[in-house]
Amino acid sequence: MADDAPVTDLIRTAVDGGVARVTIDRPDAGNSLTASMRDHLADTFDELSATLGVRAVVLTGAGAKHFCTGAGLGGAQKPEPPRPEGAPARALGDVSRMIRRGWQRLVASILDCEKPVVAAVNGTAAGGGANLVLACDLVVMADTARLIEVFVKRGIIPDAGGAYLLPRIVGPQRAKELMFLGDDLSAADCERWGIANRVVPAADLRASVDELAARLAAGPTKAIGMTKWLVNRSHESSRHSAFEEEAYAQELVTATADMAEGIAAFGERRAPGFKGW
Repeated sequence: MADDAPVTDLIRTAVDGGVARVTIDRPDAGNSLTASMRDHLADTFDELSATLGVRAVVLTGAGAKHFCTGAGLGGAQKPEPPRPEGAPARALGDVSRMIRRGWQRLVASILDCEKPVVAAVNGTAAGGGANLVLACDLVVMADTARLIEVFVKRGIIPDAGGAYLLPRIVGPQRAKELMFLGDDLSAADCERWGIANRVVPAADLRASVDELAARLAAGPTKAIGMTKWLVNRSHESSRHSAFEEEAYAQELVTATADMAEGIAAFGERRAPGFKGW
């Protein structure tokens, strides 16, 4: 796919049976994200989060070699505001603002998505691409895939929320090992360390993810979304705050049609038919 292709060709979204499949389609460049692709991907997650007909999201990469290798070269950047005469090309705050509005916004759009997000890791996930994997709710990896916190090899610190996400999954010592050394982590080790929920043969990745996503899409979407919210907040919450938030979330969910259906189905000894609202 040429870099000058419309961004909707480079970030493809297809919805079927309540599952939105989002594909990064730039395989000749390692499925790296230009600035416009990154921003469009964040916009896509914001839109899918608000779409009632979408009840689960799958994020994957095109081809068999790469899931996403982070930030890519090429593509137009958003224009900067005009600068006064004599102002430097880079002023204090420019870089941090770029990080906040760029990869941090993308990672936040996955963490804040009201639908469960499954990473179908078909190949190498490196740099920001590795941290996209960490942001997803469930991770299914092909046995040939790998994850690389490659930042140290470029002389930079991890971005895209990596230093926040990784220690919460693998613990601080292993997070430091991965980030200090930048070594490849195999799919098998990702599963052993708790990053991947499942590792499957590469040929079975699509079918395995489709089965999982279909199960999620058939569930009580609002209840799953509130559960995601509670779990994501749990590392920052005190016991008192966590209990208050749990009670608040329970009150919200009791007003959903799906909870009424779940209770009715339990009483009638039948399988529930959840609608997603």
